[in-house]
Amino acid sequence: MNRLVPIVLLLFVQACAQKPWYGDLKFEGKIPAHLSEISGLISTDASTIWAIEDNGNKDHIYSLNLQGQQTKEFKVKNAKNNDWEDLAKDEKGNIYIGNFGNNNNDRENLSVYKIPNPDNEPGNKIEAEKIAFHYPEQKKFPPKKSKLLFDCEAFFYNNDFLYLITKNRTRPYTGKALIYKIPAAKGSHKAEFVGEFTTCTNQKFCSVTSADISPDGKKIALLGSGYIWLFSDFIGDDFTKGTQQIIDVKHRTQQESICFLDDTTLLIADEQSQTKGRNLYSYNLDK
Repeated sequence: MNRLVPIVLLLFVQACAQKPWYGDLKFEGKIPAHLSEISGLISTDASTIWAIEDNGNKDHIYSLNLQGQQTKEFKVKNAKNNDWEDLAKDEKGNIYIGNFGNNNNDRENLSVYKIPNPDNEPGNKIEAEKIAFHYPEQKKFPPKKSKLLFDCEAFFYNNDFLYLITKNRTRPYTGKALIYKIPAAKGSHKAEFVGEFTTCTNQKFCSVTSADISPDGKKIALLGSGYIWLFSDFIGDDFTKGTQQIIDVKHRTQQESICFLDDTTLLIADEQSQTKGRNLYSYNLDK
């Protein structure tokens, strides 16, 4: 009998060692294999989230339940996935698709696509209208390496405007993110500069990959690969002038999508990277 004790202990240790580690994130479910590059999430009710994939994938939007399982799919008409990077929604339930990924800072066809609330749409296709825009501060396509500030993977809607937070690709890396706003209306717009802030100087973790605003409008969350920058007590457009909290979720994967499920619960998704990722997580701000 005594000889069995070391064997049992060894099996127990091995089982513990193999248990996945998600840091402070709560694992909610595995996202389907055909959605390995989710780049944007938005919740439309307490049980439904919508997701997109980025460059090279279909011009489709997908609904998922809170366990990460797909429940519906729409082809988005009149909308080319040049590089879809984030989702936002307005108070009427309309969804905005950020077609503004710009890795090389050389795109001159940046846009956002607006679609009606897909929860209410029949069939498998949905119409989009185009909101085109440009950054007036960008003069060259691409600019020099020290000015590679015009990629974008993050935005949110607030009071009839879309707020865009750029992704820094400067060399050397500075961690600076620019904030712009454009009207949430069809047309061609000049993005208005709002402000800037510096996340940190580690390019692997400090680039902003997604954003959302809480349903009550009091909190804004920005995502990096393992970090959340949470802003509150802000007044006016430049939310970075409010109170800032840096949250280390203690889990390092390619985290590309964040949204509020309610005023205190965040949902996060990461992309598949070798054996890691393609998961849906939650994070409770009250913990």
